[in-house]
Amino acid sequence: MIVDSAIYTHGERTEGPEDLSDALAKARGSGGFVWIGLHEPSQEEFGLVSEEFALHPLAVEDALKAHQRPKLEVYDDSLFLVLKPVVYEPDSDQVSTGEIMVFLGDSFVVTVRHGEGAPLKAVRARLENEPELLGKGPTAVLYAISDAVVDRYLDVATELQTDLEELETEVFSPEVGSSRNTASRIYTFKRQVLEFRRATGPLTLPMGRLAGTGQYGATVPFVNEKARPFFRDVGDHLARVNESVEGLDRLVSDVLSAHLAQMSVRQNDDMRKISAWAAMAAVPTMIAGIYGMNFDHMPELHWMWSYPAALLVMAALEVLLYRTFKQRGWL
Repeated sequence: MIVDSAIYTHGERTEGPEDLSDALAKARGSGGFVWIGLHEPSQEEFGLVSEEFALHPLAVEDALKAHQRPKLEVYDDSLFLVLKPVVYEPDSDQVSTGEIMVFLGDSFVVTVRHGEGAPLKAVRARLENEPELLGKGPTAVLYAISDAVVDRYLDVATELQTDLEELETEVFSPEVGSSRNTASRIYTFKRQVLEFRRATGPLTLPMGRLAGTGQYGATVPFVNEKARPFFRDVGDHLARVNESVEGLDRLVSDVLSAHLAQMSVRQNDDMRKISAWAAMAAVPTMIAGIYGMNFDHMPELHWMWSYPAALLVMAALEVLLYRTFKQRGWL
């Protein structure tokens, strides 16, 4: 469905096109551009838009099916950029991703949103309040959307870092660290970091092309060359995010290894304690077993103090074993 549509001339919003068939002509006639925003459109709905703006069929197919990696494709009449906005729910510790597809031409912007959490409404409101920036044309829209998505990445990375610190505290707490659910929580957290990484990592290449940095020095069509510094700024923020994600991934792996090592140490301690108590139980069992065989010729068998003496020997040996194991840290 079409969420919003408008023609922008010199940074000011005008009445939206009543009919998509003449939207592009009106925008070009006024020296502005048209911005059409859609949310999970059907094939029939998007067919009208793709026909009017001559969108490439491969890009149209990707926009309809979604589930794409972040990428930038250059076609004859338009650019096609895929972004994956991220939402983090602290209550459930879940990272969820949506998708934004941006079609950019000389006088039009078509955005297709899938899932929740896409910041397009806020981006449009921000641009409409900054007519000087909006007056730069479709490139300004592309920059504002990319900047909003990447800035949200920074917020999510900070929230994940906070949760990881809490998880570390739990793991190294002697009371809680032995919980059976701790390993499951660590693994779940690692899955969330991986989901976050799938959204941020592949975006480095498209931002590099838009910024024209390094090996991507060629000018990207339909993008104002003067906008390169702005996309470089977005690329710098994205580099910070990717560094944070790499650090989170390494740290959570270290936390999992430390937790497993702690569990192994605790199990060894438990086995030593069990062995110590078993050894202490074996001594009186052995003595009682020998004196319970009822042979006629046994030392002190008919002595009046044999029974208390046997108990005294058992108690003395038990005390000796207990002190020995205690000194060695087995108990």
